[in-house]
Amino acid sequence: MWQSSPPGSIYDYIRVASFSIGPDGLIEQWSRRAAGLFGMASDEVVGRDPVEAFMPAELRPDAHRRVGEILDGKEWTGLVPFRIPGENAVRGLAEIYVMPSETGAGERAALCIVVDVRALRLIETDLAASQAIFGQSPFGFVLFGTDFTVVRANQRFATVFGGEADDHRGRTVDDYLGRPEAERLSATLRRVLETGDSVTDLQLIGTPPGSVSGRHWSMNLYRVHSGSGRPIGIAGLATDVTQRHIAAREAASARRNLALLNEASARIGNSLDLETTARELLDVAVPGFCDLASVDLYQGLLTGEEASPASWGRHPQETGTGSAELRRVAHASAVSDAPSGVIPGARAGEDPDGGGDTGPPALGSVHRYPFQSPCAVALRTGRVTAVPGDERGFVHSTLAVPMVAHDVVVGLVQFSRTKGSEPFGERDRALATELAARAAVCIDNARLYRREHERALILQRSLLPPGDPEAAGLDIACRYLPGNTATEVGGDWFDVIELPGHRTALVVGDVMGRGLRAAVAMGELRTAVRTLALLDLEPAEVLSALDEVARGLGTPGGGERSDGFGAGGGAQWPSRAAHKSREADLSEVYLATCVYAVYDPVTRRCTFANAGHLPPVVAEPGSPALLLDVPPGMPLGVGGEPFEEVEVELKEGSLLALYTDGLVESRDHPLDEGLDAFRQALAEPSQPLEDVCDHVLSTLDTRHGEDDIALLMARIQGLAPDAVGDWRLPRELRSVARARELARVQLTAWDLDDLVDTTELLVSELVTNALRYGEGEIRLRLLRDRTLVCEVWDAGLVQPRRRRARDTDEGGRGLQLVGLLSAAWGSRRTPRGKTVWFELALPDGEPAPELSVEQLLSMY
Repeated sequence: MWQSSPPGSIYDYIRVASFSIGPDGLIEQWSRRAAGLFGMASDEVVGRDPVEAFMPAELRPDAHRRVGEILDGKEWTGLVPFRIPGENAVRGLAEIYVMPSETGAGERAALCIVVDVRALRLIETDLAASQAIFGQSPFGFVLFGTDFTVVRANQRFATVFGGEADDHRGRTVDDYLGRPEAERLSATLRRVLETGDSVTDLQLIGTPPGSVSGRHWSMNLYRVHSGSGRPIGIAGLATDVTQRHIAAREAASARRNLALLNEASARIGNSLDLETTARELLDVAVPGFCDLASVDLYQGLLTGEEASPASWGRHPQETGTGSAELRRVAHASAVSDAPSGVIPGARAGEDPDGGGDTGPPALGSVHRYPFQSPCAVALRTGRVTAVPGDERGFVHSTLAVPMVAHDVVVGLVQFSRTKGSEPFGERDRALATELAARAAVCIDNARLYRREHERALILQRSLLPPGDPEAAGLDIACRYLPGNTATEVGGDWFDVIELPGHRTALVVGDVMGRGLRAAVAMGELRTAVRTLALLDLEPAEVLSALDEVARGLGTPGGGERSDGFGAGGGAQWPSRAAHKSREADLSEVYLATCVYAVYDPVTRRCTFANAGHLPPVVAEPGSPALLLDVPPGMPLGVGGEPFEEVEVELKEGSLLALYTDGLVESRDHPLDEGLDAFRQALAEPSQPLEDVCDHVLSTLDTRHGEDDIALLMARIQGLAPDAVGDWRLPRELRSVARARELARVQLTAWDLDDLVDTTELLVSELVTNALRYGEGEIRLRLLRDRTLVCEVWDAGLVQPRRRRARDTDEGGRGLQLVGLLSAAWGSRRTPRGKTVWFELALPDGEPAPELSVEQLLSMY
């Protein structure tokens, strides 16, 4: 079958031409290729001597001889130089193959086949270069035909995929790659062949024969054409970029780890709660670092044991069978079908009560790890330990990472990756250690804070009045709400102090600052207030003395601050020690605000003094609540300014409220709005007092947890007129008998006959002392409430002093008698003299105990 050769055959490249020589030695025929090779048309050549036409003059004699031999029937092949017409006498070199022939008449002739040697040399050079590039290239080189089978591959390609280079002829992409990758490469080859657009850096993944790990290749593809431009295949240059992928993956891992650490710095430790910190750690780790994670903390840490942290990890069983008790406080999973609350492959293995193997611990459970388990080893050694995966499960890589803070192990965190994720490497182990260490420091800080916070709360609550305080003429309700566990303990306090004469001192204060030292300062100030109140000082005097106490709290010796100058006659430069002491004093300044009020139920008058505190609030029946205009004064601890007193007469049924700033002050609204809301919440003061307190706390936006709240409320209930006996006696001896008579009649009217004899005796003693040692008019007052109080007033300033009478003394035993027979007694100054008082318990139906012989003899 005849078939035309396609354009671009080998003959086009080597430029083959032909011509013939007749019997006369002249050119008879001249081909078109010869015309193209020599640059002369047939009409210029036919009939001429080829030697004369093409060869240089010096070569012509030998050439004529050769032509003669050829015409005699001899074949010849050789290189013949020739002149190239039109190229400035440039010589060419032709390889001629001469074959003898005969004409139709039997005459000798010759057929000449001519090849341009320059074209042959170019082809040889191109072939050599192509072979060098193709065969010696360090990259895999493969040529696909138009049917996408391998036409040729170099040895580098064969080295990767096995065998010799020739063995790969006829293979397809399915012989080298898995189905998804082979389909992708086939589609790319088809597109390159159809469009002629080259493809660079095509990423392919495959596994060479005999290898267990996948490799990454980058492949460049371009279409190959013949000399005439016809597509004859696709050339591919493949480069192994596995190491580049590994380096890129490691760089990405390093960036991810750095991002995780940055995120951990921002998100872990925002709370001082142990469990919250553990959950923050897992929020960072899952799913950014692992698929599953859990946190176990030592039970001793969570229960607040006072033992050394190092002892949490020691347990009698740890020496042979298990670790100390831990509690699972947090768990996180990015796998939807993971068992809830457990880490596969990390079994607790032992119930804390000795119940045997219990399997993986659940969230909130208390457990121990077996002694030889990886988790127990990690806890003992403080080093990261790999936990074997469960072949039946889906977790294939787990790290048990001890949580170490200040060389103390506080717990264990486990990170797990499921099948399909990369197993943990050395870089991952380092990151896991860093994450656990950061969380451990935050947890240890939270532990230390919790311990200090609990101690401060215990101290603070121990200093507050126990139960519901009671007072004569007052119905009292109080509330104290400490800040939550994320807030430091404050210095808020309140107190209700019983004073002589059925009077009551109401106190509310707030030490500026927070923490244990603020709570300690609060305790010292509260104790000082109670001590000063028992001295029965006026409210302004109490605050002045309390100010001196507050100023001394910051000094090493507890006394008033010194200005650092000498005590000599002239001023001296302060010593270095004094300078350091003054700096220490300034760093330990304690400031506090306080309201001190004294209520008298007989007159229903209340005297206030304020040291920088918020004003009291009074709500009278039928009227809106008002802020009392009590001069605020300076806070305690500032010093140098006197305090003023304000006396207010309160109506029966009025409501008096003392409070701290946590009730009315918030970052979300100004103080004035909080005070207005507080006054509006007291719009119905006639409700039960406990209900009023609850209504106030539920109505106001107190932002509870930001600050402590102290609220002290009292409803005014003055003593009934028939519960008070008040008489004035002249300064004469018969007033003693008159006082006994008035007391006897009043007690009989009150049905207190059991107290008549004792009261008469003690009243007689006090009135006698007032006549003997006092001055001016004498006043006798009896008050009946929860107890019976007797007061004797006179204008003398000399305070009575109890002393032990000698055996020969006829008197001096009156106050001893008062002390023995009364429940309490004392004296206090008044604006115009003094008051001596005693108090008797009301009879409960049982006879009063008689004095023992020892008590009676002690008076003599």
